[in-house]
Amino acid sequence: MARTSAGPELDQLISLLAKLPGFGPRSAARAALHMLRKREAVMEPLAKAMATALETVKPCSVCGNWDGQDPCSICTDETRDPSVICVVQDVSDVWALERARAHRGRYHVLGGVISPLDGVGPDDLRIRELVQRASEPQVLEVILAMSATVDGQTTAHYVTERLEGYGVTISRVAHGVPVGGELDVLDEGTLSAALKARRPL
Repeated sequence: MARTSAGPELDQLISLLAKLPGFGPRSAARAALHMLRKREAVMEPLAKAMATALETVKPCSVCGNWDGQDPCSICTDETRDPSVICVVQDVSDVWALERARAHRGRYHVLGGVISPLDGVGPDDLRIRELVQRASEPQVLEVILAMSATVDGQTTAHYVTERLEGYGVTISRVAHGVPVGGELDVLDEGTLSAALKARRPL
């Protein structure tokens, strides 16, 4: 922890900020100083926003997204297609797809991936809830948007097996050459996946 000469209160603030992703002791200390200098413009609104989020923001009981209402605003949006569910690992994946406006259906957040090395099994994820949703008559397709890691693909394979027999189309997002990507800087796994996922023009 970055020690200061301003007492334990500031030390505690820096220590807590240092626990955030992308923050170390030095960047946490800089952030704390910035907030103190901008107390009215930054620190007070931030403290209020955090208190409000702590009280109101909770996981959606339907899809697992974080929101201030339950069911969340995506699940209650009548303009979205209820027949398509996009399955993702984490809430951050929902936010990324929403920023890209890439999906106009519903979501289902698993809460991670199957990872025996980390002690995460199928029962630790929201797979049972997904199967229940997939059994509903209006659901026609489940899109698996797992990461291209070994654990991500293991999870996708397990979910596919669990959804067999429910009469839904199971698809997965393509993996391969990114838009604007140069072939000579891509790894072998990405190039292999891109070739296997080729399609006619």
